[in-house]
Formats: sequence, structure tokens, C-alpha cells
Amino acid sequence: MTPAVDVALVDYKAGNLTSVKKALAAVRASVFVPQTPSELEKAAAIVVPGVGHFNATRALDRSWVETIRGLVDRGRPLLGICLGMQWLFEASEEAPELTGLGLLPGTCVRLKPDTTDKNESSVRLQPDLKVPHVGWNSLSLTRSSWIADGVAHDAQVYFTHSYAAPLTADAVALTAHGQQFAAIVERGRVAGVQFHPEKSGDVGLRILRNFVGLAAR
Repeated sequence: MTPAVDVALVDYKAGNLTSVKKALAAVRASVFVPQTPSELEKAAAIVVPGVGHFNATRALDRSWVETIRGLVDRGRPLLGICLGMQWLFEASEEAPELTGLGLLPGTCVRLKPDTTDKNESSVRLQPDLKVPHVGWNSLSLTRSSWIADGVAHDAQVYFTHSYAAPLTADAVALTAHGQQFAAIVERGRVAGVQFHPEKSGDVGLRILRNFVGLAAR
């Protein structure tokens, strides 16, 4: 049997890691939680999960940032989940005084259930639309990618968030909740998912399996 892949699960105290650990273990990952940035060196791949406020990423100080960026430059796969995906970008409106990892260009913004017409008067198209966006929603795939390989167009996944990543060339799948936003992003061996793969059944496991499979190659 192929040995399990060593995956570092970065813990910056933004959510319970138990379900993420279980999901990664189900796709043949040997998960450990590094206590210092130097411990990331022994990982074949890195996962940055998280829920809640962007301010929580403050715990990932310069030493974490420099180590993660250095490992990515050396080809180590990196996956951001939910808040962890938003941290891959340059910044978020949720905590504008902070910077993200900056591997992907752009700023994450708050979901807006209202739209504006050409006369700039507010038009409430979906008055019952709630923020945060919580629940199952479909993916709209925009291009081929290794992280979404084998995922069907319109596949359902589980979201819980109030902020979302911008639509850039790095987006490989979109979702709409009042507005379209990037649900999956990928650049090189760096990927991010706004939804929670550990709570998204077989589709989520497929995403994680693709990530671990890349690390194993």
C-alpha cells in the first residue's frame, strides 16, 4: 500500500480542526499540526483552514508567512479552506489593516445581497437573501484544473461565510449568492476553496484527494 502523505494542518485558532483531520485521513493523508513554522519543512503539503473573522490570521506572523511562501516557491502544494482561502489573497475588507499571504492578487469583499441599477439607486432583487451565506450551493466550473479534477459541473458543496474572493483569472469555479464570487481558485500548486470540503460529502473528498494526490507525485 502507498504510504500516507504527510500534510501539515496550520492551526491559528480559527475553528475546530477535527473534521478537517478526519477528511484528510480518509484520503490517505497523515496529518500533523505544526507548532512552529520550522516544522512545516517535513510536510509534503500544507493546508490552511479556518472560519470566522479575517483578524484571526494575525496569528500567522512574518515567520509563518515567509516559511509558507518559501515552501510554495520550492513546489510544496498549498490549500486554503474558507478563511484560509481568503488569506491566500492580498487583503480583505473585513480587516483592512492586515495583509494576506499575497500569493493571489486581489482583495476579498463582503457579500452584498442587494444590487444597484444604472442610476445608482438600490434595487433589492432578492430581499430574503441572507449574509452570511450558509448552506449548500452549486459550483459553476470555468476551466480545467487539478484541484477540481473529476468534480461535476453544478456539484453541490457546503458554504458558511460572509466575505468572498474576487473574480480573477485564478478562479476555476464560481458560485452565486447575491453576486458571483470565486468558489475555487488555483495558481500553480496553490489552490483554495471557499466552501468546506470536510462537510461536502463525496465532492469535498474528491477535492482533498486531488490535493493529496498532487503532493504524492
